[in-house]
Amino acid sequence: MLLNILSIANFFSSTGSFLLKLFLLIFILGIIILIHELGHFLWAKAFKVHIYEFSIGMGPLIYTHKGKKDKIDYNIRAIPIGGFVSMAGEVYADDDKIPKEKLMCNRPWYQRFMILFAGVMNNFLSAILLLIVYGSIWGGGAIKPEINTVLENSAAQKAGIKANDTILAINDYKVGSWDKAQIILQYKNPNDYYTFEIKRENGGRETIKVIPEVVVNEETGAETRVFGISIKQADTSNFFKVIGYGFQKFASVVSSMSATISGLFTGKINLSALSGPVGMYEVVGASLSYSFSDAFQYIVYIIAFLSINVGFINILPFPAFDGGHLLFLVIEKIKGSPVNAKFENICHLIGFALIFLLMIIVTINDIIKLF
Repeated sequence: MLLNILSIANFFSSTGSFLLKLFLLIFILGIIILIHELGHFLWAKAFKVHIYEFSIGMGPLIYTHKGKKDKIDYNIRAIPIGGFVSMAGEVYADDDKIPKEKLMCNRPWYQRFMILFAGVMNNFLSAILLLIVYGSIWGGGAIKPEINTVLENSAAQKAGIKANDTILAINDYKVGSWDKAQIILQYKNPNDYYTFEIKRENGGRETIKVIPEVVVNEETGAETRVFGISIKQADTSNFFKVIGYGFQKFASVVSSMSATISGLFTGKINLSALSGPVGMYEVVGASLSYSFSDAFQYIVYIIAFLSINVGFINILPFPAFDGGHLLFLVIEKIKGSPVNAKFENICHLIGFALIFLLMIIVTINDIIKLF
């Protein structure tokens, strides 16, 4: 009887934890998606493009409200990954009931460009603002790859790395930020050592081979390479430095994402290194083990980080992304006439299918990691 009671208690405890993590993930994704779609929506309204629907989420409707004045359907849909603003004439004149001047395809080129770019712009600006808030309250994280301390008898100390050294390159890849350096350290490496190009405190430069200590997790078998260094935190001691931190950290995260995409295309990073919704669920759920103040700090940074992610991915010149639409717009500007609408639609459809396939693969990898 006692065993049954304990089992039931454990079930409700784990279920409650699952629901809380899920709610937190949906909340965070909802904020980021709302910020992104508001960019498209507000600029489309400003340029008087006819809007059918403003939707947060994808799939079946959960809630809908029709605006009294603008007659726009404001919807919340069941799948909290993505969202969209449905506009008349997004690619070609597709509705003869709407005045021609209100079709997006008939608006001036710069207006169409701005409407498409506005979602990414909103994500980037909101992330910078959050990073500024983060820096002003909790101080700045690491930006420049400058060594703060070197642990006694660590791999770094044995190789000759010292405090106040600056890492210029790792394995011949230039690193201007610590975020990018951490991605380069994840690149496949056939050697048991890493080549660090170091700038000394006196300005001199050296190339050093570092053999990291390999620590194996007994439960998962995952290997971690330990170098034994800590990185200097950014100075956010006054207003101007806090503002600078927001922009510098933004650029640092973008550089790490560029290195990740480059690594995927060159085979230096495995596809399994990517995370999808399940991976995000685990990352977001980690905040539940913190105190309230620490969890709030963590969530602010996660929202900023994911907002940069969403903006960066969307600006890539790949069909179905905002960047893909912008690419066709740039081609139109260069050639002096619109790209064939059917061809563009087919490209976006193929792009969407490939993205959906990638999401399935990444999600399966995330689930495998859990077990």
